[in-house]
Amino acid sequence: AEPAPAPAPAPEPAPAPAKAPAIDLSAVKIEFSADQVDDYREAFGLFDRVGDNKVAYNQIADIMRALGQNPTNKEVNKLLGMPTAEDMANKRIEFETFLPMLQTIINSPNKAGFEDYVEGLRV
Repeated sequence: AEPAPAPAPAPEPAPAPAKAPAIDLSAVKIEFSADQVDDYREAFGLFDRVGDNKVAYNQIADIMRALGQNPTNKEVNKLLGMPTAEDMANKRIEFETFLPMLQTIINSPNKAGFEDYVEGLRV
């Protein structure tokens, strides 16, 4: 009698999808003037409802939009390190952490201009 064939080896586990590298905010060069920083700090402060000089994660996109930027929620989530919905509601950041995020969005090459929006509306 022939020996039974060896069982097939278990399939290799599929590799985890590669995560986009986290954005290193400490490496972001801040290029704002002192006046701009003051304006940004004032706008940031308007969103601080607790009085601890911090804002909730879920307010970051709103602050950036109030400052004339138009980041996607995906871009903001990436800046925040892909937080959970619970983190978005409960975690808070201070202005010094927000500033490099704003600089990153301003430097982002994915900006759509007015012409892009008009073009998107043409039928």
